[in-house]
Amino acid sequence: MTTPALRKIQLLRIAHVYYKYTDLEKERQFFTDFGFTETRTLADANGIVEKSYFRGYGTEPFVLCAIRSDKAAFGGAAFAVESEEDLRIAAETLPQASAIYKLEDAPGGGRCVTFLDPIDGWPMHLVYGQESVDMLDIPLPNVPINYPTEKNRAANKTQRFTKRPAPVHKLGHFGLRTTNYAKSHEFYTSRFNFLASDIVHDANDVDHTTFYRINRGPDEVDHHVFFLSEGPVYKVHHSSFETHDFDTQVLGHDWLREKGHTNCWGIGRHVMGSQIFDYWFDPSGFIFEHYVDGDQVTADEPTHRSQGGPGSPEVPAAFLD
Repeated sequence: MTTPALRKIQLLRIAHVYYKYTDLEKERQFFTDFGFTETRTLADANGIVEKSYFRGYGTEPFVLCAIRSDKAAFGGAAFAVESEEDLRIAAETLPQASAIYKLEDAPGGGRCVTFLDPIDGWPMHLVYGQESVDMLDIPLPNVPINYPTEKNRAANKTQRFTKRPAPVHKLGHFGLRTTNYAKSHEFYTSRFNFLASDIVHDANDVDHTTFYRINRGPDEVDHHVFFLSEGPVYKVHHSSFETHDFDTQVLGHDWLREKGHTNCWGIGRHVMGSQIFDYWFDPSGFIFEHYVDGDQVTADEPTHRSQGGPGSPEVPAAFLD
């Protein structure tokens, strides 16, 4: 008798990521300079902060949680699911899944199931019932742009911007290296409503990298919320956060540089997803991205396949590591 296929767990959106750090104070300063807003901290009996939640100016209660630890590590990404039933299925069927538990100290509350990736053991979190928050009232530019043959700004009107971090709006995506791409791809596309937006293969037509979006039917979604690329060892690659526009992004780039942080790669324009990118190292060496102007797609857009090359010489080795 054939075992019936399990219903796919229905993801709504990417919600937040977790990172663990040995020097949480340095990281809190980096995240402030990066453009996050610290929304809640938890301290020990001596007043030392052990956990810090950061939000963007959007409606997610938090988009990043930084945790003090004896070892720097990626703590996994969280996706909001469609229903309580999705949590139940996750708890009963996913590898090394927890029981459903409450997010006791997290902004927005809600319930969660945590499971471990079946290939490399990194954690993924599924959340339901989080309460959204009001958008922060942050002044953001919305001004016309002049082009060589099309002048949209009125005469005698100047453009002036205030130096500041680039305010984070939301978490856009994260990506990592898997030690077995084929098995990982089969798992995530069979158990969740992920759709492959772009697949990259080698000269022998063997797939090794995929950028996944969430299948929400006719609804427009980001080109990717998650990517996998095969490599010899597991490693988180980066987490990416949307900011307002290119001017805001450039101002944030200059702010981070002036604060002494280390740029990884950017500013530049990607092909897959089209977004303008700017990658930075945090004090522990993890990569964080500001992006703007990414593609929006629906389920009608087909999967695109292309052959990967040796890479442009402009791509830094640290980004490809």
